[in-house]
Amino acid sequence: MRNTLIASFLFPLIASFSLSATAAQAATALPVASMQQPAITAMAAQAELIPLNQADAQTLQGGLNGIGHAKAQAIVAYREVNGPFTSVDELLEVKGIGKALLDRNRDRLTVE
Repeated sequence: MRNTLIASFLFPLIASFSLSATAAQAATALPVASMQQPAITAMAAQAELIPLNQADAQTLQGGLNGIGHAKAQAIVAYREVNGPFTSVDELLEVKGIGKALLDRNRDRLTVE
C-alpha cells in the first residue's frame, strides 16, 4: 500500500521533470527560426507592392484589406476617367475609400 502511494506521487513528479527538460530544449531552438521568419515575410511583403496604375480590379481586390469587388471596380473606373494616379493619397478621391481604409493599405501600394 505504502509503495503504491509513493509510486503514485513519484511517477507524475518524474514525468513533469521530463516534460520540463524537453520543453526547455525546444525553447532554446525556437528563437533562431522565429527570428528569421518575420524578416523573410517583411522582405516578401515589400517586394509585392501593388502598382496602383497597372493593377486590375481582381488584383486590387485580392491584395488589399477592405477592398471588395465594387471598390476595386471603382478604383479602376476612376483611373480610366481621370488618368493615372499621381500619388497613393489620390485614392481618397474614389467613392467609398476613406482615410482609415487608405491608411490600412498604404504600405501595399505604389504609384509608378
